[in-house]
Amino acid sequence: MTTLGELALWIALPIAFWGMALSFIGGRVRRGDLVLSGERSVHAVTGLILLASIGIIAAFVGERYEYSYVANYSNRELDTWFKVAGLWAGQRGSLVFWTLLLSVFASVAVFANRRRNREFMPNVTGTLLGILAFLLVVLLFADVSPFERLGFTPANGRGLNPQLQNYWMTIHPPTLYLGFTAFAVPFAFAISALLTGRLDSRWISITRRWILVSWFFLTCGIIFGMRWAYEELGWGGYWFWDPVENASLLPWLTATAFLHSIQIQENRGMLKVWNMGLVATTFLLTLFATFLTRSGLIESVHSFAENLTIAYIFLGFMGSLAVLSLLLIVHRLPLLRSENRIQSFLSRESAFLFNNLLLVGITFAVAWGTLFPLITEGFFGETINVGPPFYNRVNIPIGLILLTLMGIGPVIAWRRASPRNLRRNFVLPLGMTAATLLALLAAGVRHSMALATFAISAFVMTVVVTEFWKGTRARARIAGEGAMRAFASLVRRNRRRWGGYIVHAGVVVVFTGLAGAAFDVVVEQELAPGEAVTIRSAFGNEYRLVYESLSHSRPRAAEDVAENDWRWTALMTVYRNGEQVEIVRPERRIYPVMEQQSTEVGILSSLVEDLYVIPRDVDLDGGEDRVVFEVKALPLVPWIWCGGLVVAVGALVGLWPAAKAPVRVAAARRSPGRAVPAGAAG
Repeated sequence: MTTLGELALWIALPIAFWGMALSFIGGRVRRGDLVLSGERSVHAVTGLILLASIGIIAAFVGERYEYSYVANYSNRELDTWFKVAGLWAGQRGSLVFWTLLLSVFASVAVFANRRRNREFMPNVTGTLLGILAFLLVVLLFADVSPFERLGFTPANGRGLNPQLQNYWMTIHPPTLYLGFTAFAVPFAFAISALLTGRLDSRWISITRRWILVSWFFLTCGIIFGMRWAYEELGWGGYWFWDPVENASLLPWLTATAFLHSIQIQENRGMLKVWNMGLVATTFLLTLFATFLTRSGLIESVHSFAENLTIAYIFLGFMGSLAVLSLLLIVHRLPLLRSENRIQSFLSRESAFLFNNLLLVGITFAVAWGTLFPLITEGFFGETINVGPPFYNRVNIPIGLILLTLMGIGPVIAWRRASPRNLRRNFVLPLGMTAATLLALLAAGVRHSMALATFAISAFVMTVVVTEFWKGTRARARIAGEGAMRAFASLVRRNRRRWGGYIVHAGVVVVFTGLAGAAFDVVVEQELAPGEAVTIRSAFGNEYRLVYESLSHSRPRAAEDVAENDWRWTALMTVYRNGEQVEIVRPERRIYPVMEQQSTEVGILSSLVEDLYVIPRDVDLDGGEDRVVFEVKALPLVPWIWCGGLVVAVGALVGLWPAAKAPVRVAAARRSPGRAVPAGAAG
């Protein structure tokens, strides 16, 4: 199977080039047979890449250590699930996985449009096959083949990076890659629209669901990655502005801007050039994220690069796509003129435009902070690190303005807001903002950014709740339905709008959770068995952690094998406000073969805060099993995960297909002796 998988890649490459050529030529000369052949090539390439992926998985599960990729990312002791996840564990396999997901989405797009939107499909198919052909060239000629053999067969593999042996890490990369690859379809339709000159809003309406699919998976992938970092890296945080974290955030930011700005084009015929630029930029940023992770140009816990050859190939391809997109946009500028202009600063168009500018501003700041160390090192030979203080100082104020616009944009009127519109929509939210601010000040909260976040969150959430209440009440009055049924009918009849409101509510919850970091409490103390450490959280809960014992084990195999892993597990009893609530077991692990150590933290979660226990240092020399523990009380962290879930639910609501309205045929009233013509009824 593995040999067959390697052969499949070589067969897929000429088919991809052949299908790309036939698609573009067939669209140009209006030859349906050529176009159909190109579309069939997409399905053939998908099947072949799937075969290659199965071959890689078979090599991992079958413990084929003669393959370099398997030997470097697996061993006999690894769980089967992690062996399957080896497909995306390293540079070589993850590129195959990226190509597989892209080919699957290409096949779905071709199949879904086999009888509609035919004027777009030749160029869409050709563009998607061109991207697939590039990825296949990288796999086969950039010295990153997952099927490369060693000159010998090791008795065992090196094993998977211990930090990647975590549930969240098995689902985080696939989810993120689904988001990256799904955006290739909107990009292909945008290129097709530019090539054919069909530059009205139709290409947007065709791809809106694809854009939402991409945004949904990007959002989930980022949240999953945050959860992995929180559980596995053992520092008590969830976002460190790591270069690869930033790379995943960049296309999410521009995709979010695109989702908002297309509403202006659909409703007012504006921002056509801007939207073309955003869709091209977002797709290029998905390639950039893959490039940054796999190129070897940066050092990151997320980075799995093996050589720099791929860096130059990716840079060349991205540059070519950027130039092509720019030339097409410039060529079509006469057809991309806006049909209207912004009439007032107080309008929905203006709010959405500011939203877009701020999102692009954050994108630029994050990209600059990520690339600046590479630029300084490349041109001046000096390494300058850009850390969290820079990103927080720049992005937190912009983020708060964006949060405010989330409460303004959806309810302010198009064209020009009247005083009546402003009073009806904003008096109550502003009142709730003031009340929240006064209540927090009375409670002793003085952190300026946290105060601003909580107050603005109250404003936005009041807007969202008020809109749902108004809509449900109106629906109940008109249709004579109960409150719950009226609410369900309201959402079902306009899933796009109300799904967006649910997303906004989830973002508010996430922002509130992030603001809780201003009130973290940290205590570090060395303990011997029987001793305790006490910490009081920002919510007034007192936690007492009694260190009971320390055990060590070698769980993977017999203890006489020197390369086995060592684990030291501390047993701690947790008391909250004098009452025993939980037993946590933080661990310190040593992996001799990998020459690495890792920390398994102990986490006790409640509705409003997490207790986070880190074993910093284990001292066995004195025979007393003394351990240095770092204990953190982290307010509102659970709200981040709950808010992320709400955001995902809102995106799914917006994605869910609208129910078709029942067709009612009115009975024709026939007068005696008068015939009704065929087809007149209804």
